[in-house]
Amino acid sequence: MTQHNSQESAAVASTQCVYVVDDDEAMRDSMVWLIESEGYPVRAFPSAEDFLAAYTDGLAGCLVLDVRMPGMSGLELYERLAAQRSTLPVIFITGHGDVPMAVAALKKGAADFIEKPFNDTDMLRLIRQCMDLDTERRARRARENSVASRLAQLTAREREVMDRVVEGKLNKQIADELSISMKTVEAHRARVMEKMGVRSLAELVQCALESSQAER
Repeated sequence: MTQHNSQESAAVASTQCVYVVDDDEAMRDSMVWLIESEGYPVRAFPSAEDFLAAYTDGLAGCLVLDVRMPGMSGLELYERLAAQRSTLPVIFITGHGDVPMAVAALKKGAADFIEKPFNDTDMLRLIRQCMDLDTERRARRARENSVASRLAQLTAREREVMDRVVEGKLNKQIADELSISMKTVEAHRARVMEKMGVRSLAELVQCALESSQAER
């Protein structure tokens, strides 16, 4: 790894924080102590509403969230964040009776859940996994945003040509379908490659795949 890449990785890691949302003050305090002992920055909130008031797009790290709280529940907060396309991995803290709800949240994309009383080692393992997952998710989001901005530079005709190129159609087939000359197809194809910043058909296909996944 180059020094430049090492500095970039360190910068990303340093922005990560563990966010704890739990209405139980003793639990919040013990969680803060545990997480800080592992060297992670941590911020604790007594309610889902308080966390939402402090939330901004692009928060890095992970969220440790109690399922059952007065006012807005942990599940309601999770659904609110999902609607905002938050990439923060979420670990739910559950009592025994809340396990079915936590399992339902896993099916909707939550990272994991852990039952009270939990083992500190298990919690720290989950947090480490979620920090890695957060790094992956934010890198993927950055790639998707980059592809989207490049796609936005294409003209309607260039997009038509690109879609057909990605489908594996030959220049002659594209020319026939769009009622344009082969030379025009070749010119559009060259501009598509240039604007998308790719050098091969395989790279272009990868961009198209990332774009379609981001739109889901």
